[in-house]
Amino acid sequence: MCHDRATRRRTVRSRLILPVLEVRHITTYRYRQPVALGEHRMMFRPREGHDQRVLNANLIINPAPIRQRWMLDVFGNHVGYASFGARTTELCFDSSVTLQHNPSHAEDGTLPDLTLEDYALTYPFTYGGDEMPDLMRLIERHNRDPHHEVDRWARRFLSPNGPTSTSALLRGINQAIWQGFTYVAREEKGLQEPTTTLKLGSGSCRDFALLMMEAVRALGLAARFVSGYLHVPARGNRSNIGGGATHAWLQVFLPGAGWVEFDPTNGIVGNRDLIRVAVVREPAQAVPLSGTWVGAPSDHLAMNVAVTVTRTDLPPSDPSPQPR
Repeated sequence: MCHDRATRRRTVRSRLILPVLEVRHITTYRYRQPVALGEHRMMFRPREGHDQRVLNANLIINPAPIRQRWMLDVFGNHVGYASFGARTTELCFDSSVTLQHNPSHAEDGTLPDLTLEDYALTYPFTYGGDEMPDLMRLIERHNRDPHHEVDRWARRFLSPNGPTSTSALLRGINQAIWQGFTYVAREEKGLQEPTTTLKLGSGSCRDFALLMMEAVRALGLAARFVSGYLHVPARGNRSNIGGGATHAWLQVFLPGAGWVEFDPTNGIVGNRDLIRVAVVREPAQAVPLSGTWVGAPSDHLAMNVAVTVTRTDLPPSDPSPQPR
């Protein structure tokens, strides 16, 4: 009987649909007359791990570079470099990636599938001595807050009557931005200072990620910036904001659970609908595409970015008996 139940459990698992997402990211630059191109730096390929695995990746660059190379940066992100020869009036990067994505569902905003260390269940807590040397720069504040506005805002989420649930604290900050701030798709380069985002009550996904990063860092927690892609379901009760371009969110390090995703733009906790490409200490280290060109300023006509993320699940796997 026990053997039959075990076999049935294995068979049910093997029949589960494998969630697969396809990402198409096209960036096109157009110039008035042929310009010379300098080296371009690319961050298109998602990071692999237990919750996402790249099945196929293809990058077409037109005009074709005379030299192309890839490396892992200091954070373990995939970074590509392309060098060009001839002049051109158009430069196009067309990246296609297919990956298996295993989401940790958190429809109600609670921390999904986490087992925190007992000492980290409530805030405040202190990271272990073996973790602190590696987390110190991710705890440091990176943006100006001369009047402690972000500090005061972050402390609003602490319980006035003793220790605060770590889960409730982070969920509260994440939901406060999601529900209380207005999303604005800004095309300008760079980010708003967190104090400006607080003052305006609005910003882009990268502005919201930076605000929450600085808020949790103000509380002594380690946080890092994440750049990647967002899946917007075609139907259902979810309506994510930020599709059609690259997306940004953050991770917070929690003892026992590790790095946990928070997307304050959409109120997401966990990796549901989020595809990680770059994980860095500060946003400037995660620019998806950058490079130089030589010509008159008026030669630059336009830059167009189009990102689509679609779900095309794999069929159920063969439910053949598995070895005991």
